[in-house]
Amino acid sequence: MFLRLPRLVRLTILGLPPSFLWCCAAESPAEFFAENKNIAGFDNPGKSLYTTMRELVENALDSAESISVIPDIEITLEEITKNKFNTMIGLVDRDRIDEELYDDFESIKAREKRLAKEARFQETQAKNAALGKKVKEAPAARGKGRGEAAFFRVTCKDNGRGMPHDDIPNMLGRVLSGTKYGLRQTRGKFGLGAKMALIWSKMSTGLPIEIKSSMKEQNFISFCRLDIDIHKNVPHIHLHEKRENKDHWHGAEIQVIIEGNWTTHRSKILHYMRQMAVITPYAQFLFKFLSDSVDKNLTIQFARRTDVMPPIPLQTKHHPSAVDLLLIKRLITETTKQNLLQFLQHEFVNISKSHAERLIGEMGPDFSAKMTVKSLTSQQLVRIHQLFRQAKFDDPSGNCLSPAGEYNLRLGIIKELHPDLVATHASSPQVFEGHPFIVEAGISIGGKDVKHGLNIFRYANRIPLLFEQGADVITRTALKRINWSSYKINQQQDKIGVFVSIVSTKIPFKGTGKEYIGDDITEISSAVQSALKQCCLQLKSKIVKKLQARERQDRKRNLNRYIPDVARAIMDTLGEIADETPPKRPRYDKEDEELLEKVNSQEVTEMTFRDCLTQHVEQVWKTFSEKS
Repeated sequence: MFLRLPRLVRLTILGLPPSFLWCCAAESPAEFFAENKNIAGFDNPGKSLYTTMRELVENALDSAESISVIPDIEITLEEITKNKFNTMIGLVDRDRIDEELYDDFESIKAREKRLAKEARFQETQAKNAALGKKVKEAPAARGKGRGEAAFFRVTCKDNGRGMPHDDIPNMLGRVLSGTKYGLRQTRGKFGLGAKMALIWSKMSTGLPIEIKSSMKEQNFISFCRLDIDIHKNVPHIHLHEKRENKDHWHGAEIQVIIEGNWTTHRSKILHYMRQMAVITPYAQFLFKFLSDSVDKNLTIQFARRTDVMPPIPLQTKHHPSAVDLLLIKRLITETTKQNLLQFLQHEFVNISKSHAERLIGEMGPDFSAKMTVKSLTSQQLVRIHQLFRQAKFDDPSGNCLSPAGEYNLRLGIIKELHPDLVATHASSPQVFEGHPFIVEAGISIGGKDVKHGLNIFRYANRIPLLFEQGADVITRTALKRINWSSYKINQQQDKIGVFVSIVSTKIPFKGTGKEYIGDDITEISSAVQSALKQCCLQLKSKIVKKLQARERQDRKRNLNRYIPDVARAIMDTLGEIADETPPKRPRYDKEDEELLEKVNSQEVTEMTFRDCLTQHVEQVWKTFSEKS
């Protein structure tokens, strides 16, 4: 049954609401997620296409980084028309007999009404065009129903670790069989990965998933075609064999056919790929969209900019202040330590032997250092939990975390946005509820494909967050807690890119879909604000210097503008003095007389004075610039 302790604990760790847990006793994990697919981001066909692509890309990155290989990932979305899909599954198309039976049927009266509305719209736009007013595009026709189903073959190929041949069916065909349940910084939100894509494929097309995989130094490629028995939560294997590996390739290639909607989520998918290219400039992505309509085809390559990869996140032990009763029970079930003293000392961070002895003494007379840990009663476990919540412990270190790094963040921003100015900052490790976290921030000014105003890019454990932006702590901090004008930045007119990446062993997501980080954790809110302000201070210094240089340039330009008039006035004055007869002309020293003679002989002209004044302005400008 699904209510066995490890699975219940796993669901709790996944962050599912308690209201969902009771129903798992009568159904398998696969059934639970099939019935509540919106939890994992499969709300509708468009969102499902986006989530499938995202899960496969993140799995591919994890796979390559786990063996310290620079990721090289290919993603292909191939549109499959309904006719082609029917041919694939052996279904013969039939012509419609009763048109009124269909959801997209339009009666004669409704058609006349629609055409009249379109005619009025076109007439209004023609009048606006004649008056020089802005002309709007005609609104897209909206069907009242679900519309024609669209299917897509999603393929993701990487150069990562690959999967052991015998483990492939369970790794992809059994829900909650993964290894993402330890305390570690991970990209995944639920630990489902491609499994949820397989469930959606089973629900929307009924077609199996295909996997090719090979590990390093392996002379064969594993090929597996399988689907999932949702009721039993077991893989259903169609074909599982070994094939020759002539090219000595290692990695994985996963192909799944699902129902989706490219039109509604095209911008989200491309935005996701661009954001992923920013946070992982050491990876190379090749994205392709293929369709029977040639004009819809799309190929984008996000090139690698560096070979510097972040370190692999380290597994760490739980901090006493961050555990709950279920987790304490699970740790006791899995521990190899015999007595309570060893259990406290070795299963948690920041509990030394002396500290553990003091804690046991504080628990009461019913506890002793040598008592068997597996003999603890429910009441004793509650006492331990209460003491953990009340006692003082040193904060956990951030050594287990793997942020992108300022260097990579800056490179990614420059690579994808080409801004005029960029500043980055990484905070020192901080703690909330016993979990360490690090905030990295970047702010850019200017760039290509950047809108005027604030363009906010949010990341959690180095994956982009694209939905429910308004409630996120990053968005609220950027909009409400940063006084942009005080840093010489115009919030309305400048093209501002705001990048914030938060990494932690536990990201405090809000909502069942885990699409945003709440604004109710003071430690995180303050860290985000501080990191953005540090970036703003860097930018202010650069902007002030840029403004000063512009002002100096303006002054220089103004001086150069008056040089012809000044040179002409000097030449006219000297010409008048040189024309005076000697008795009337006052006496000048030898140097001035020589100058007058040169003016008379036209050895010194107006152009001579222009050149001299220009050189003088340049010299003064150079000296001033060196001092400043």
